[in-house]
Amino acid sequence: MSLLQELRKQRWDDHRYYHHSRVNQSLHLLSALSFLTAYVYLLIDPVVTALLGWFVAMCSRQIGHFFFEPKGYDRVNNVTHDRKERIKVGYNLKRKLVLLSIWGASPIVLAAQPSLFGLITPYQSLYGYLYDLSVMWLCLAAAALVFRTVHLFFIYDLTTGLAWFVKILTDPFHDVKLYHKAPLHLLKGELIDPMLDVRSANTKPDSYPKASEIASTS
Repeated sequence: MSLLQELRKQRWDDHRYYHHSRVNQSLHLLSALSFLTAYVYLLIDPVVTALLGWFVAMCSRQIGHFFFEPKGYDRVNNVTHDRKERIKVGYNLKRKLVLLSIWGASPIVLAAQPSLFGLITPYQSLYGYLYDLSVMWLCLAAAALVFRTVHLFFIYDLTTGLAWFVKILTDPFHDVKLYHKAPLHLLKGELIDPMLDVRSANTKPDSYPKASEIASTS
């Protein structure tokens, strides 16, 4: 399978397995727009990037997964939630808990050790603290991305790892295209996506729907 084919497969699996809730889809839209704004600020102000990326984008995204996405038997795909968690290419809920715990503990660590055990110059102001914290969070995000990518090289193959790396970086663009109508469906009272695209799709490796085809049925 080529890199583009693997990328398309991972995006399709991510959509059909983990985005049934219209609330989750709407929160992913908010998350995607926040991430895109954070991308713009990456070279302007890392504090804004980190706050948007973690507090708004990451939190809204994970709230959707943890609290709104159905955890019961998936009748659309005929698979259990536990099965989906075991075959998840990226970070499943357990791995996300570990990552979010490290993120949540980092402000306490920085407050207790302003020099990070001699690694950096201690901050002298509130902005200095926020700046150092934002750099920690950006490093954490990069480390989490690189760690899982390299891990996938060993447990799957090079193509799977690289495709997942590209997928994570481009998910904000893809999510906007996929879920821009989700808030409208939610306002109409539709809490669960009927997943008509999934029900009608032929799931052979060469026939995964394109983003435009998925969005048109959402």
